[in-house]
Amino acid sequence: MSVILPPALKKGDTIGIVCPAGYMDAAKAETCIKTLTKWGYQVKAGITLGGSSQTYFSGSDAERLQDLQQMLDDDHIKAVLCGRGGYGTGRIIDQVNFKKFRKNPKWIIGYSDITILHNHIYRNFGIAGLHAPMAAAFNDNGYKNRYVRSLRQALSGEKARYSVVRSVYNRTGTATGPLIGGNLSLLVNAIGTRSDIQTNGAILFIEDIGEQKYNIDRMLYQMKRSGKLSRLAGMIFGGFTDLQDTTRPFGTSLQELLWDKVKEYGYPVCFDFPVSHDSENYALKVGGNYRLTVGKKVLLEEL
Repeated sequence: MSVILPPALKKGDTIGIVCPAGYMDAAKAETCIKTLTKWGYQVKAGITLGGSSQTYFSGSDAERLQDLQQMLDDDHIKAVLCGRGGYGTGRIIDQVNFKKFRKNPKWIIGYSDITILHNHIYRNFGIAGLHAPMAAAFNDNGYKNRYVRSLRQALSGEKARYSVVRSVYNRTGTATGPLIGGNLSLLVNAIGTRSDIQTNGAILFIEDIGEQKYNIDRMLYQMKRSGKLSRLAGMIFGGFTDLQDTTRPFGTSLQELLWDKVKEYGYPVCFDFPVSHDSENYALKVGGNYRLTVGKKVLLEEL
């Protein structure tokens, strides 16, 4: 599939902020909005940012769907930044109308629960999404770090070139192909749906948060049994934040657990790449064409 990259943003363009899943206090997006303005953009907040819902969600399914739909359809909105992830995008994804979006693609920005939105759009329409820091990442001086800056660079059209620390667990080699992936639990949850990813010939990246070791093991076996790991061009393991273990230990390290699922294949494997639920979270274009080089140094370059 040939990928469509949404156009780069120009100064004066408008970025919309929505929360298609979990609730976010509007105050937690203030630093993000101020920073985007300093970068030269205008910002339009949707009704779901600080929405009136008293539940886990930022609004009812209908409200979240309406807010996202309006941002996708508005020609004046040039990119859509998700305030946070959480859970809820999968409840509305099949009701979103992408007709206008397909004619005028724009960057959709986010990670975690937004994984399903990125991969749904790429699989069905060949349009890339931006797996990148969301609104809360700008807080506590986060707007100054290299990971939030990588979002700015991606929006401006600059091609990514990330050099990362080598891990002793890596398998050397070079891979070229579309970069796909995101949150492991969302990727597994999408198997068998219209949002399922096609992995053959791709560079796959995964990360997760708050999972038990045994559940990561189980999800990776589901990926393997469904054929998602056997014909990759390359594999990138990101961060597994707040990793949990049972009282009676699972029995292996995280690295051993991950390696066990890919050791029989010959493609290059990168461990500990800075893509995660933590502050270390580089902007990655889901569906973009990249080259992964794993050797004495590790490079991920957008082509």
